[in-house]
Amino acid sequence: MKVLIINSGSSSLKFQLLDFDKRVVMAQGICERIGIDNSRIQFRRYDEEKIKHNRDFETHEDAVRAMVEILTSPQYGVISDLAEIEAIGHRVVHGAESFAEPAVVTEEVKDCIREAFLWGPLHNPANLLGIEVCERLMEGIPQVAVFDTAFHQTMPPEAYLYALPYELYEEHGVRRYGFHGTSHQYVSERAAAMCESDPENCKIIVCHLGNGSSLCAVKNGKSIDTSMGLTPLAGLPMGTRCGDIDPAIPGFIADVEHLTLQEIDNLMNKRSGVLGLSGISSDFRDLVAARDRGHARAKLAIDIFTYQLKKYIGAYAAALGGLDILCFTAGVGENDDELRYEVCKDLGFLGIEIDQEKNRGLRSKEARISTKDSKVAVLVIPTNEELSIARQTVRLLGLADA
Repeated sequence: MKVLIINSGSSSLKFQLLDFDKRVVMAQGICERIGIDNSRIQFRRYDEEKIKHNRDFETHEDAVRAMVEILTSPQYGVISDLAEIEAIGHRVVHGAESFAEPAVVTEEVKDCIREAFLWGPLHNPANLLGIEVCERLMEGIPQVAVFDTAFHQTMPPEAYLYALPYELYEEHGVRRYGFHGTSHQYVSERAAAMCESDPENCKIIVCHLGNGSSLCAVKNGKSIDTSMGLTPLAGLPMGTRCGDIDPAIPGFIADVEHLTLQEIDNLMNKRSGVLGLSGISSDFRDLVAARDRGHARAKLAIDIFTYQLKKYIGAYAAALGGLDILCFTAGVGENDDELRYEVCKDLGFLGIEIDQEKNRGLRSKEARISTKDSKVAVLVIPTNEELSIARQTVRLLGLADA
């Protein structure tokens, strides 16, 4: 069974074609710079060398047409006809309170995605555009929307409500929604399986650490709290996002710097985080290299990120009433062994003991990096949102045992 996964962004379209029965990625790629000069498509079959072509993508429809062309081309393709694709799963960032599960795409579902433009103005319009283009170009293939926010819809009110006038929640949906839900769900399920634990009786913290970072407290298979909020700006400091700050700061900066609300929003989302702290980069690899050369602000940025991460882990262990498994995932979590060590070395009071021989040098591989005596299992699990989207798509459509 072949399942196509689409992640449509404002100026890009990522895709992956999976042989679901074999859990094999047949092909993957990205159409970049849609509507911008020097657009191109990058494509890879199985584990072969990446292929790059310059193409003009004026619209997302151009990008989808290019994707279809390369998937079915005699030279590069992995299928002979689109009819071989049995389902399409789409990543949709914001489902608001409408979706606690994936949904088969209908006109009603698309209307709900449009209504969530208010909360996901950068992502949802592009996500919907990808769906509508696929409907036109791949008519008849069932499509499923899988929402980043859905996994977090199990949070209790005390976790998702803000201490603002209640009418703002009732009338405008102002609440914590959380993101990276597909990743948190996949990693927490995989963690329970790796530890041969019952997911319905397990307390897990997932640390999804990358340019965008969030934590999730998972109790008995359900999200009970997460660090991102109404938008992905809340929580940890990230690549360019500030994370949690005193809510009076934006008004203060607006006054002293004479900035508009839009300029403040741009500052907090695109000029802050470890980029703003270090002054050199939003990429943790660059920061580590600079720190090792003696760059004080690069070290400061990493130290602040690590400190906030430890605080969240402690808070979520309290919210869970204990901790069975701590997971590291995504680009930084999977690849930065030193950060994992710095986080874990001070968490002995939770029963965490890290094995540096197992941790050192580990990159993007599943592994248990805690000692045999550690009361908490510490795992590194590469996230696989595409497989999770495919699994949820197949399960919802009843195509196979997912």
